[in-house]
Amino acid sequence: MTSTAPLLAALAARLPDLLRWSGGIARCLRGHDIALGGKSSGRADTDALTLADLGVQELLVAGLRDTVPLARGCRIEAEEAAGDLGRFDPKGELTLGIDPIDGTRAYRDRTGPGYGVMVHLRSRPTVLYSLVYLPEEGVEGSWLEVTAQGPVRVGLDDQARPARAVLDGLPSVSPGLRPPSRRIWVGGFHPRDEAKARLVDATGLEGVVTGSEGGSVYPRFARGELGGALLHTPNVYDFPVLLHVARALGGGGAWAGSGKAVDFRQTWFDRRASMIRLPGIVACAVDPLIVRTLVELARDWNPVRYAD
Repeated sequence: MTSTAPLLAALAARLPDLLRWSGGIARCLRGHDIALGGKSSGRADTDALTLADLGVQELLVAGLRDTVPLARGCRIEAEEAAGDLGRFDPKGELTLGIDPIDGTRAYRDRTGPGYGVMVHLRSRPTVLYSLVYLPEEGVEGSWLEVTAQGPVRVGLDDQARPARAVLDGLPSVSPGLRPPSRRIWVGGFHPRDEAKARLVDATGLEGVVTGSEGGSVYPRFARGELGGALLHTPNVYDFPVLLHVARALGGGGAWAGSGKAVDFRQTWFDRRASMIRLPGIVACAVDPLIVRTLVELARDWNPVRYAD
């Protein structure tokens, strides 16, 4: 088994540079015609694919291979089929998850700055480290980092300084001072996201559908602008970061069908979208009472992603 503490230290030291470089490439490529085909789930957000997804993933995988040798003992689950993935252990007990361009549709269509480069490390029970770089939020980008010990850091980048030094200087989010929010991100129920969000409204919470607001959901969740999420079969490349933030701030996530805490012992491969997902409907929030409310609401909803 990969030694966790040295691996976490190495990731925290090396990943900030890798994500900042990757974000720079993404920002540069965004001005060109780089859209690709290749995905056929029938859902526009899922099927968006660009050369930047492939190029950024190539850089991240190579960077992990070369600068974090311990990472080769991990499984690697990356959203795209790019990079030297064969260098990593497919039977590793720890998993590195990579989303090279989270928010690819908005990135491709140039509809806002809310795309990001994401890497996380997880075990089967939980998430151990998360790092998100948002190349176009703020003048020089912005960060979200969650460590194994729990500090959640959110703030602007300063490219005149080393990336690790910038992260170390960011204030951590205090659970006691984070403003409470009853706004819940609802997604994955296509084409019924709006209808499901209105059912969330009926509980006294406020449902917000995917793509209805600008900006990445991850820093907004950490800052308290969102209170949680209700997601159908979320993928394992970006959802773990949301869960990590929730757990670090005193909340968590649960499956609506059973009420049991979310883990990563069971996944399934969505062939239509070519991605790995968690089964069923997942509720996630910083406030455990909101998790229970969402679980109760969605307990009997259909857990199957595709009707046919």
